[in-house]
Amino acid sequence: MSITVLIADDQAMVRQGFGALLAAQSDISVVGDAPNGKIAVAEAKRLRPDVVLMDVRMPEMNGLDAARAILAAGFDPPVRVLMLTTFDIDDYVYEALSLGASGFLLKDAPADELVRAVRVVAEGQALLAPTVTRRLIADVMRRRAQPKPAPALGALTPREREVLELIARGMSNTEIAETLFVAEQTVKTHVSKVFSKLNLRDRAQAVVLAYESGLVTPG
Repeated sequence: MSITVLIADDQAMVRQGFGALLAAQSDISVVGDAPNGKIAVAEAKRLRPDVVLMDVRMPEMNGLDAARAILAAGFDPPVRVLMLTTFDIDDYVYEALSLGASGFLLKDAPADELVRAVRVVAEGQALLAPTVTRRLIADVMRRRAQPKPAPALGALTPREREVLELIARGMSNTEIAETLFVAEQTVKTHVSKVFSKLNLRDRAQAVVLAYESGLVTPG
């Protein structure tokens, strides 16, 4: 089945360029676009796309507020939000991940990286593996205050804490399985338990919590 995408950006050339690139893929269909956050929310509710490419800086309603509204709507199946950003707004990126955005991508990323990002997010994964993502998260946390206490981590078993740490380092389930020398299904079970115990929506929120609690430190 085709992955449906809504593109939200206040620059028409960006919408058209991204739209043409994604529409050229056999497994991706661009179902709409929006010039601001307010229209993006309305179109997301109307079209229920698999993925919304959301620029952070837009008029009327910025991308962060629009992402918050879309993610809070609790669509089933879920509408994933992939933030489009630049290096100078790291704090917005951090907040977007906290809200439950599936990840973020630099607006000047290569074409193949954009296509890959849409596919990864559509599959329900967080876009956390690329080096640039780890660097941005690490930089945000380095500039923030001391780690926040996270008593909930005490509910995790040693193995579950280990799995959470590896998630925060950007590893996929397959990579975690290889690292721990266990079956991938075993890793999936651990991940599910971690999410349940910590009341996490997805891997992006798991990464944020791991950094905030000090379980993982930048570098």
